[in-house]
Amino acid sequence: MTETVLCEPSELYNILNQYMRFSRLTETNYLCLIDIREEHEYNDGHIITARNVKWSSQGKHVMPFGVEIESMRYIVVYDSVTCSLQKTGPVTECADSLAKASRYPVKILAGGYEKFAALYPFLRTMKSVYTIRELESLKPYPVEILPKQLYMGDYKQATNPNMLRDLKLSALVNVSEESVLTFEKGNCAVLDIRVADSVKADLYTCFEQVCSFTDSHLRSGRAVLIFSRHGISRCSTLTMAFLIHHLKYSLKAAWEHVQDCKTNMRPNRGFVQQLSDWETHVLGSRITDTAEPSY
Repeated sequence: MTETVLCEPSELYNILNQYMRFSRLTETNYLCLIDIREEHEYNDGHIITARNVKWSSQGKHVMPFGVEIESMRYIVVYDSVTCSLQKTGPVTECADSLAKASRYPVKILAGGYEKFAALYPFLRTMKSVYTIRELESLKPYPVEILPKQLYMGDYKQATNPNMLRDLKLSALVNVSEESVLTFEKGNCAVLDIRVADSVKADLYTCFEQVCSFTDSHLRSGRAVLIFSRHGISRCSTLTMAFLIHHLKYSLKAAWEHVQDCKTNMRPNRGFVQQLSDWETHVLGSRITDTAEPSY
């Protein structure tokens, strides 16, 4: 038996937007998202890929067909507004029951459907059944590093005007080698950092400029997207450099935070060394041992 924990809306947003070649929602053992509201509420609108739980005459929940709790990496349960684990009710009872069979903590969505839908209305749907092909065609959004402020993604996401609009992005940091002049960027301010994804490439000399640009926009209440070609190495390096600068995170803390947001992020070895040097510059000492296998 595992525990039940609260899941902030931004955490679920990032879980929904993980991808390798395709959205990870295509994986049958990746996410079990359970909506325990009344059927008519579910039919009026729910979070994308959520399944509506049924209730027996004895007041027990009946899981949707084909859900294997034991193999699920993420299990998230939500009602309309629950925001605490202290109050007992259908959502906590359902989560506690699922935790008995799960290998991982079962998450209860803080604020429920109403809060999530208010923050991410573009991830609402009335569709209840998806084919594999439909799941493969889903276009994941950039992950959220700082809620409603800082995002990290790839070139395709940055060149999608619908995503720029949905996330209310006002500034872009382009650390791919592709030109931003070839796509519609609306009213976004753009900082171009043309650096190759190579262990010999120098991103360190760009850290100050990127941090200053990002900081100025966040202080003005504008959301920023940092992106690279594949959204894995260069953009994660700049994102961690900003967290070290802005929040005074150690490299270890910045690494763990970004990895929690995007599980397949991976700066190349040269960039890891540059981040270690940046940690020393910003914090006054080298705190993180980058010789550890996780780096």
